[in-house]
Amino acid sequence: MPPDFLRLAAIDRGQVARIAPEAVLVLPIGAIEQHGPSLPLGTDAALAEAVAEAGIEASATSRPLVLAPTIPYGNSIHHLFACAGSVSSRTLQLVLADLIDSFVRSGFRRIFILNGHGGNDECVHLAVKDAVNRHPVVLGAASYWTLVPDGIFPADQVPGHAGAFEASLLMAARADLLPPDAAAGGPPGSSMVHTGDFGPGVTVVRAGDWATSGGFTDDPAKADIEAGRECLRALGQRLGQALDRFADVSLPDDDQAGSS
Repeated sequence: MPPDFLRLAAIDRGQVARIAPEAVLVLPIGAIEQHGPSLPLGTDAALAEAVAEAGIEASATSRPLVLAPTIPYGNSIHHLFACAGSVSSRTLQLVLADLIDSFVRSGFRRIFILNGHGGNDECVHLAVKDAVNRHPVVLGAASYWTLVPDGIFPADQVPGHAGAFEASLLMAARADLLPPDAAAGGPPGSSMVHTGDFGPGVTVVRAGDWATSGGFTDDPAKADIEAGRECLRALGQRLGQALDRFADVSLPDDDQAGSS
C-alpha cells in the first residue's frame, strides 16, 4: 500500500491535525441485508471496503490517503421481507450530512464516499451535492460498480443483487465471508420491473418485486473467481485514477487566493 495510506480508526488526534488539511479521506458505505440463498448479509459493506482499499493501493497521489471505517448500514427497506438492518433514506441523508460535517470540522477538506449498495446511490450523491454548499471543500462520490469495465461480466449481471457478479467479487476479495453452501445457487423467481428497459433515464419500480423474485437477480453459482480477481484489479485501477484526479482539484479558497 502507499506509504501515506492510513486507517482513520488507527491514528490519533495529533496525526489527524497534521495531515487532515492535505489528505484525501475515503468513506465506504454498504448495507446489512439479505443476499439471496447463498451470500452473507454483509456483502455490500465488505465489497465497498475491498474496492476502497484496492483504489487506495492503486493511487499515485502524493497526498495522505485516509480510509474511514465502513458504514455498515444503508437504505435496505426493500429487503425487509427477508432480513435487513435498514435506515430510511431520510435518516441516511442525515447520517451522511452529520459525518461530512464532523469530518470537515476535524480538518478534512477532501472527502470521497464510495458506495456499495444500490439503495444508497441517490442518497450518497445528494449528500455531497448538499454538503458542498455548506463547506468550502471538495467532495466526491461513486457507486463502485459504475467503474466496472465492459467485457469482464455480462452486462445483465452488473451490478445485480446476490448474483454472479457480487459472488465473484466476494470470492476474490473476502472468501472468508462465504458460507459453506455459497455455491448452491439456483435461478431467481419472477423478473423485477426495475430491471426492464423503459427508455433512457426512466425509472420504474413495482411494490413487492423483491419478495416475489426470491431476493436475488441471477444465479450466484455462475460466479467465477478469476473474473472476480480481474474485476477487482480493474476497479482498483479505475478508482485509483479517480482519486488521483480528485486529489488534484483545488480547494475553493485556493482558487480565490490564486486569482487575487
